[in-house]
Amino acid sequence: PAFRRFQREFLLGYLPALAADWLQGPLLFQLLQSRGFLRSQIAALYSCGFASNVAFGLISAVFVDRLGRKKSCVLSSGLCSVSCLLQLSWDFLALAAGRVLAGVGTSLLFSAFESWYIHEHLERHDFPAEWIPDTFSRVALWNSGLAVAAGLVAELVAEGLALGPVAPFLVAVPFLAFSGIFAGKNWDENYGKNRPCSKACGEGLRSLVSDARALLLGLVQALVESILLIFAFLWTPVLEPHGIPLGITFSGFMAASAAGSALFRRGVTGRLRLQPL
Repeated sequence: PAFRRFQREFLLGYLPALAADWLQGPLLFQLLQSRGFLRSQIAALYSCGFASNVAFGLISAVFVDRLGRKKSCVLSSGLCSVSCLLQLSWDFLALAAGRVLAGVGTSLLFSAFESWYIHEHLERHDFPAEWIPDTFSRVALWNSGLAVAAGLVAELVAEGLALGPVAPFLVAVPFLAFSGIFAGKNWDENYGKNRPCSKACGEGLRSLVSDARALLLGLVQALVESILLIFAFLWTPVLEPHGIPLGITFSGFMAASAAGSALFRRGVTGRLRLQPL
């Protein structure tokens, strides 16, 4: 019972932030296009978000350990909220700043929350390590459902409110606020090792280049992610001229992704006993 209470407390803080992140995906291109920007300018705005995510990702682990994991979770919610509000602007620089903040906030979203949970699970509550996968399997299940729902909600609010494609970004703000406030009030703070950034990055780089399998896996993952990011940029301008509802299409993509993950798990753990190459 104590573990289930702790697990629910984590999910209540984490899942709203994930929901807000998904809400920002379906209509981003349409929003920037409605501001009158050229496709090359939209590509530059996308690149601002991707670049800030990559650049901050190099130091995010050290940053989170030093600042505190709970503070980093609250900071992630705050940065993403400001980014969503900046989408109201028609100014290119303001929108670029919003994409940069979104990249940093997303990097924290996918590092600080899980780091906080693992430390609390093992160090403060002393629960068995074998129980950690149960929590993250629940996160994965909820995350898939939230992704599908986000596309439908984005479509509904964009059509139902007079604000158009900026509406999902404004709807995301209360979710982010709830996540930040809940974590700030109910979670305990914890910290990691206080390591110099150069030392931490050097250790990671040496580990990567010393293991050929890890290097190859990273290269394959980078190529796959690059394809997905190109697809994320191109699918809206390809489908929008045909009058296809973008939010519903996004939900379809997410449902297909969830189905693929479920088939993979069934293939690996089921009777087929398939093994990844």
